[in-house]
Amino acid sequence: MDYLAIAVALVVVTASSVAIHLLARVRRTQPGNLPPGSLGLPVIGQSLGLLRAMRGDGGSRWIQDRIDRYGPVSKLSLFGKPTVLLAGPAANKFLFFSGALSTRQPRSVQRILGEKSILDLHGADHRRVRGALLEFLRPDMLKAYVGRIDGEVRRHLEENWAGRATVTVLPLMKRLTFDIISALLFGLERGAVRDALAGDFVRMIEGMWAVPVNLPFTAFSRSLKASGRARRVLQGITLEKKKASQAEEEQGNGKASRNSDLITCLLGLTDGHGERLLTDEEIVDNAMVALIAGHDTSSILMTFMVRHLANDDATLAAMVQGK
Repeated sequence: MDYLAIAVALVVVTASSVAIHLLARVRRTQPGNLPPGSLGLPVIGQSLGLLRAMRGDGGSRWIQDRIDRYGPVSKLSLFGKPTVLLAGPAANKFLFFSGALSTRQPRSVQRILGEKSILDLHGADHRRVRGALLEFLRPDMLKAYVGRIDGEVRRHLEENWAGRATVTVLPLMKRLTFDIISALLFGLERGAVRDALAGDFVRMIEGMWAVPVNLPFTAFSRSLKASGRARRVLQGITLEKKKASQAEEEQGNGKASRNSDLITCLLGLTDGHGERLLTDEEIVDNAMVALIAGHDTSSILMTFMVRHLANDDATLAAMVQGK
């Protein structure tokens, strides 16, 4: 027992010494002209407090509390990175109109979505990728997708809504949104691959706003593994579509139609010299971003729309009559 007590005491003393050393090192490396506030514990910072507030729908209150305490400009640490919180009209003007700043995602998001995504590109590379993505979103191309979206919606309603007295709308809207995105972006038909990708997508989302600690039991670790699996699926789809396009060209059928899905569209884009506009890595990374970007906003909007119609008989009747 004496040996055990001594061992425990040594562990405690060692851990305390390391913690004190890290905190002292952080304080020593901070310049003297930083705004008020605290960076908190290394890596963790204020991430846990923000995540708790967001889960309880108190994100705005959490931010306002910091503004009340430190003023409109303060320092903190979120998701492993030193951060500056700016608030107010002057801060917004500086942020959006100043050339001194450029957007950059936290390292945790980069590791999940990839480093060649439009979220982290600047200058000519950003314009090149943005132009390629906008090619897929041209009005004439969007018209071609209406029929496919309609088919996904009809199947979804038949399988999940028809004959049921009550439904839980938000999870169903999230799955419907994912199915539509999978069909339009990747040309991925219903089946085991799409179902597996849907599960990995949920795990990816969970880890994007988690403390970036890559340990087996953490949400961030699960998200990284899910991202790896999703990336392999998209890489396989990209390779398959590239081979199909090359086969069509060799058979004299010309280039494959770019209207079928995002990956096919991006594979078919070339610059003024006939070279491909995007690399395979850029296509996969930006397909990952596109998968994430419209999911929550679209599903939540549709959920509120259904809620409104369920509580407004007049509007629902007018829509049914005008169909």
